[in-house]
Amino acid sequence: MRKIILIAIILCVITCIGSHAQTGIKFSGIPHPLSWINKPVSYKINPGSIFIEAGEKTDMFRDPNVTYNTDNAPRLSFIADPNFVLTAEIHHDFLSKWDGGAIVLEADKLNWIKFCFEKDYTGMHRVVSVVTKDISDDCNSVAITGNQVFYKIAKADNVITLYYSADGKKWFLIRHLQFNTTKPIKLGFLAQSPTGKDCKVTFSNITYSTKKIKDPYTGE
Repeated sequence: MRKIILIAIILCVITCIGSHAQTGIKFSGIPHPLSWINKPVSYKINPGSIFIEAGEKTDMFRDPNVTYNTDNAPRLSFIADPNFVLTAEIHHDFLSKWDGGAIVLEADKLNWIKFCFEKDYTGMHRVVSVVTKDISDDCNSVAITGNQVFYKIAKADNVITLYYSADGKKWFLIRHLQFNTTKPIKLGFLAQSPTGKDCKVTFSNITYSTKKIKDPYTGE
């Protein structure tokens, strides 16, 4: 009987470690281990993609009116290099308002950037950038036809540049800003569903390099 109980405990521990408790997650193409900030409903690490399912009422935002401050969206992050370029294709089904998948750069809870592919308040599929320095500066950009988009985020010293692309080849500048911090920066992948029941996001075509871009208009 004791052996059966012991086996059951071991299996339970293995299951927990294999799900949301897992740390030091590896993904091909990213040279650093990833770990969770906030638990997803489910996730899957594939050879060429990352799948994240966010639960209901999940978001990352600090309202300028200070009426809505929340930080419970699941994100899979790693400690980034001082200079880098990260690209990813983001896909989800845009079921509910504010559903989104994002690349997130984070120094701490009050200083971060969320580059989100989001269903906006009109129902459009929107490129959205949220720069938070204590309070969020929320900027809606171009509308996208379809459920997928390519994003690029580049860091050159203390300057961050954001780009989008329809095909992963021709890039358009969205935002170019200073992000000053002495803290290690976490970089990763987020899913959110502020008003829906869930949001299932797939990140694919992920590339990461430690180069410093020279031209913010081309991202090279």
